[in-house]
Amino acid sequence: MRSRWTILAVLFVARAAMAVQFQSIAAIAPEMGKDLNANLADIGVLIGLYFAPGVALALPGGAIGKHFGDKAVVLAGLALMLAGEILLCVSSSWSVEITGRLISGLGGVLLNVLMTKMVVDWFAGRQIATAMAIFINSWPLGIALTLIVLPLIQAEFGITGTEIAVMALIAAALASVGLFYQRPGQTIAPVSVEASRLAKHAVWAVLLAGSIWAFYNVGFAMIFSFAPSMLVERGWSTAAAGSAVSIVLWLAALSVPVGGYLADRTGSRNAMLVASCLAFAALVLVLWRGSETLPTLVALGLVCGLPAGAIMSLPTRTLAPSTRALGMGLFYTVYYATMLVAPWLGGKFALWAGSAGAALGLGSAALLACPILLWEFERRLLLPERTVPQVN
Repeated sequence: MRSRWTILAVLFVARAAMAVQFQSIAAIAPEMGKDLNANLADIGVLIGLYFAPGVALALPGGAIGKHFGDKAVVLAGLALMLAGEILLCVSSSWSVEITGRLISGLGGVLLNVLMTKMVVDWFAGRQIATAMAIFINSWPLGIALTLIVLPLIQAEFGITGTEIAVMALIAAALASVGLFYQRPGQTIAPVSVEASRLAKHAVWAVLLAGSIWAFYNVGFAMIFSFAPSMLVERGWSTAAAGSAVSIVLWLAALSVPVGGYLADRTGSRNAMLVASCLAFAALVLVLWRGSETLPTLVALGLVCGLPAGAIMSLPTRTLAPSTRALGMGLFYTVYYATMLVAPWLGGKFALWAGSAGAALGLGSAALLACPILLWEFERRLLLPERTVPQVN
């Protein structure tokens, strides 16, 4: 039996590869736009298409893994990611680019849904909060790595060089999962059909929790998808802009576990969520409208990761173990649907305003909506208690 920390490292690398592939378009957006003769809205569509398959596949993703086995489906997902990147490499046709992103996203959604479950399988009841914090960090670290490295590769070897680099990382993740991942030595008792159904109030609560996670990630996405282009408009080089914006992601890798620790330590998860989302929204506006770019990016990095742990804990408050697969499928369906539309909408805002920075305004608005959604989430959790008949 392998160490669960070895397993976590393997899953971390695989999810980081997914983050790199997702961000690979935005990291070199100015050059990609020239190569494809595409505007910011078009690039936003290409970015968002990575999430399109998740709208349809997130909900049944758990069932697919249960039928074929988690490891087999994750390997298939990595193979699809590799195939999609190969398509992007061999042709610059717009239709081929779209097809490649959709195939890549199809593989990515299988990883996102199933690997979360795999982490829970290995760490349930044993440092699960720490494990999930590490696992979540694979995304910002992958994004940060992309923002720094891919522009440098593009400057030296062109767009094809960046695509080959992404392919190599995905292939390494595929080999790692194939060689090192194994199921934990535990069995799960079967449950009845009735026990695996979600109550109406739980459905609404999970949908609201998924919306909070999605809107929080819109705030993130507007930064790493459009802030580099905004800085290029202000006279920065593509490499310098990517490196500067990556500061947010590197510091987020620290603030995510700190936020989770503080939320657990103080017992005020909702207060942490609300305060940090409001601060995050304010700093995004300052980045858009302000002039002190580097200090603002540092502050963003220190704040933006704080709500993550509190948000990801929301589904556990309404989902029993028997409803976890279905509930997390709903959770990720909302996330994917939102993230499919958000980059396109951000691109539209940028075109309308004549600056890529306008997309950051959309990100700030999404973050401001999170406390409102949290209020409704708490109200939904209280509904069953209010409807219980009183016994005199």
